[in-house]
Amino acid sequence: MTAIRVTREVNVPDPVRVARSLRSPDLGPRILFFTGGTALKETSQALVGYTHNSVHLVTPFDSGGSSAVLRRYFDMPAVGDLRNRLMALADRTLHGYPEIFELFAHRLPKTASSGQLLDELSALVAGSHPLITRVSDPMRKIIRHHLQLFEKSIGPDFDLRGASVGNLILTAGYLENRRHIDPIVYIYSKLVQVRGEVRLLINSNLQLRAVLEGGGHLVGQHLLTGKETLPLTRAVSELSLVDPAKGNAPVRPLIRDKIRRAIQGADLICYPVGSFYSSIVANLLPRGVGQAVSQTPCPKVFIPNTFSDPESVGLSLAGQVRTLLRHLRADAPDSIAISDVLDFVLLDPSVSYPDAKNPQRELAPLGVQIIKTPLTDTKTGAIDPHLLCQALISLA
Repeated sequence: MTAIRVTREVNVPDPVRVARSLRSPDLGPRILFFTGGTALKETSQALVGYTHNSVHLVTPFDSGGSSAVLRRYFDMPAVGDLRNRLMALADRTLHGYPEIFELFAHRLPKTASSGQLLDELSALVAGSHPLITRVSDPMRKIIRHHLQLFEKSIGPDFDLRGASVGNLILTAGYLENRRHIDPIVYIYSKLVQVRGEVRLLINSNLQLRAVLEGGGHLVGQHLLTGKETLPLTRAVSELSLVDPAKGNAPVRPLIRDKIRRAIQGADLICYPVGSFYSSIVANLLPRGVGQAVSQTPCPKVFIPNTFSDPESVGLSLAGQVRTLLRHLRADAPDSIAISDVLDFVLLDPSVSYPDAKNPQRELAPLGVQIIKTPLTDTKTGAIDPHLLCQALISLA
């Protein structure tokens, strides 16, 4: 077999390519996303109508709420974003999907006593809880098995307040499989017929460390997002990974071969909307990500947020692109060209992007091409999932 590279002219959106994907999503392109939490949830739900072959590399660095409790107790990566993306890509026509989704999304009360929380967990394990009785076998037995494993893994000191049942299930599977996350992801991907592939970028218990302009630093994703603490008032000057087990020493772990192969098998690589540092840049920090991207002969596209992002304070659109390029080229700055890791920035012509007066002029020196196409709901200004999917399908 001879491999050749072919260039072609495309329309964005391309009605023909979109129609083909809608007709045969099982043959759709492998669009790979470097992604984090909920910003891409609705787009992921829409995407299953266009392709069943998307790949989602998800960050495991969430350090807030009940995720922090699980991570500290079991010395493990965060699985909340993984759970969210699995459910977003699940086949919603599957018999019993609403009941499974409701169970996985259920959180134990934040105000209940320890005894009440343990009683609710025991009811889930026993199969008497209303949420578990509505789930059909064999899924019910599999879920109860993992919840029982989780119940046996915790002591009386474990804080169940606000815990996500889906996170508890994935945690149990992680522990059962000798602290490997892929087996339990595979099991539930098959059970709920996930229309795509979801993987944690790395299988390690690491934290994000942000250095702020003017001095000082923050350790922990929850301190960056502005959701659990006050929003940042100073710009982030550098982001890195640190290892809590080594006194928060800086680390740059190498990606696994399966992650490298997933990147190199992509038909299109997307740096999508979402929290800029904790969802997008965080995915680019491990060694090997930029090298794998640079060696993949496919279009690479950045989709900036259409609304203000609390993490991007003081960072213009051009600044975001420069930051992406710096991290994507970190593996080999002298040999990885800009065109190896980023081709296009996708902009909606009706949107005034934060801190971007003239995107065309501001991005021209960086050597990336702007594609202007409708992406947003005209009433809200938010990303329209189908318009975004159609643009990506057209480029893939």
